[in-house]
Amino acid sequence: MRTRVLYVTDLTYPARGRRYGDEDIHLSASLRRHFDVALCHPTQAAALMGAFDVVVVRNSGPVLSYQQAYDAFRTQALNEGAKVFTQLTGKGDALGKQYLLDLYRQGYPVIPTVDERADLSRLPTVERYVIKPKGGADSVGLRVLGADELAGAQLDGVLVQPLIPFAHEVSFYFVDREFQYALHAPNPEQRWDLAPCEAGKADLAFAQRFVDWNDIDHGIQRVDACRTRTGELLLMELEDLNPYLSLDRVDAATRERFTNRMVASIQQLCPDA
Repeated sequence: MRTRVLYVTDLTYPARGRRYGDEDIHLSASLRRHFDVALCHPTQAAALMGAFDVVVVRNSGPVLSYQQAYDAFRTQALNEGAKVFTQLTGKGDALGKQYLLDLYRQGYPVIPTVDERADLSRLPTVERYVIKPKGGADSVGLRVLGADELAGAQLDGVLVQPLIPFAHEVSFYFVDREFQYALHAPNPEQRWDLAPCEAGKADLAFAQRFVDWNDIDHGIQRVDACRTRTGELLLMELEDLNPYLSLDRVDAATRERFTNRMVASIQQLCPDA
């Protein structure tokens, strides 16, 4: 029997600037050449996973919209030792935004982040600040406040970051800790208007540092960073749950190489299949 893959996706999620459905239709079709693949909505994953060898979590949308179902899936998968791609041991966005606080306190190159009013003095003095929920995703609940508004803002359960002017955003895509490709958004106002870019040694070392920090051996990670106007890279997000891959923005050879690496990783999870 071929390896049975449960491919978890929300094909109809209205992602701004992205086409979840298109990406997952094409990627799951590529996987189908190697595995027996069935697609399901994230709210059905817990009920169906027992009939499959591997659960591949892809563009399943922010878990805030189905938190109870996701918690049930995660608990069941960990208790039963299910093989999940990306595996559930990640310390990044899969567990919320706490890692940004931890990394900043440890001196990693991340956007300055605090969650206590007493720590606001640790942030650079700027005109505007970004407020985001610790459990947020896809800009859900994100607010931008002026410095005067921040003084009276409710800060329970949120992170505070300075709104830093930057040259552009860049994303690095990894499978099993191995770099695959990089994309950048030349216009800071158009996050998902991406184009391929060459990642130099220093940029790759920056991204690899966060991937190596994370506790993931099997799966996909996307390291999102901004390049400041002085050329420095700062981490914005370490997406290790269901990162959109923007495969429509890379050439056919890169897509095939990425898919082949993903296939090999899934095969390693089921060596006897």
